[in-house]
Amino acid sequence: MKVKAKRKPLIGHPESSAANVPEPVLRDLDSRLARIEGHVAAIRRMMAAGEDCDSLLVQASAVRSALNGVLVSLMEAHLQTCVASCAKSGNAQEAVERFRAALATVLRRG
Repeated sequence: MKVKAKRKPLIGHPESSAANVPEPVLRDLDSRLARIEGHVAAIRRMMAAGEDCDSLLVQASAVRSALNGVLVSLMEAHLQTCVASCAKSGNAQEAVERFRAALATVLRRG
């Protein structure tokens, strides 16, 4: 993944942007997402080939687990880069609200 040295947020609050996430974390997340894409493509091939449901469920479960890892990393980055900086600036209540909103988004069921 090529990321520009100076990233600007595209949407949302500038202080709560992926542009604030450290490069190593972004590279790790990009790598994880690329692996997930590969696994999803493999599941689609398995379905087209008529693989058994048990194998499909195992693979789909592995994708869900990998995506959970991405969510944890994103939440950690959000907490360290966005929520903490908000709290340090004296906006403790806003920091708590941002974390609560982020947690509610992650835990929401589709």
